[in-house]
Amino acid sequence: MEKEDHYINRSAWLRAAVLGANDGILSTASIAIGVAAASDFRNPVILATLAGLVAGALSMAAGEYVSVSSQADSEAADLERERRELEEMPEAELKELVDIYLERGLDKETAQKVAVQLTAHNALEAHAREELGITEITQARPLQAAIASSLAFLVGGGMPMLVAYFAPLEKMEYFQYTFALLFLLVLGSISAKAGGASIPRAAMRIAFWGTVAMAVTAAVGYIFKVNVVG
Repeated sequence: MEKEDHYINRSAWLRAAVLGANDGILSTASIAIGVAAASDFRNPVILATLAGLVAGALSMAAGEYVSVSSQADSEAADLERERRELEEMPEAELKELVDIYLERGLDKETAQKVAVQLTAHNALEAHAREELGITEITQARPLQAAIASSLAFLVGGGMPMLVAYFAPLEKMEYFQYTFALLFLLVLGSISAKAGGASIPRAAMRIAFWGTVAMAVTAAVGYIFKVNVVG
């Protein structure tokens, strides 16, 4: 039998990629909308979106790496503690494993056999999975998260950047909103498909919050409208 490809196997990189792409679309489009609402020239819009694109990608990479590294450090500390306990009090750790299986519904004899066999196979792996919930699938991967997030931000933010170059200046806010909404709907559909979730629900959720973010940014631009030289 072939190994099943479960959706949860994609959770680590998918979360980071969706977050990065969503942030890239929203941040870049919102910047373009805000600056376009405050200026009568194209150059400030392009410059602001380019700066936001570069800064955002670097920020996403750094943020994901630092946050996921913190998770990885916590996991490593817990695993080291389990390793010491297995060396210092193996009987107590074996009983702990037996109790876990008893709570899950196994009878005492079966729980004892399972705990003994898994301890003999790989005691640390068994305790990491059963006590800490750490598995190969859920284990923190800082570099993977950072790369996925920053690349997705660049792809997502690159689309509003193209709109800033080619859309009519006098209607820039409307073009940015329309295309950003379209990009967000596509992103929501793709992420839902990859994660096995409801496509309409994911698309509408991401479109709603995207609209809120861009509307607020446009309002700020209009309120503080200045005539920036192009």
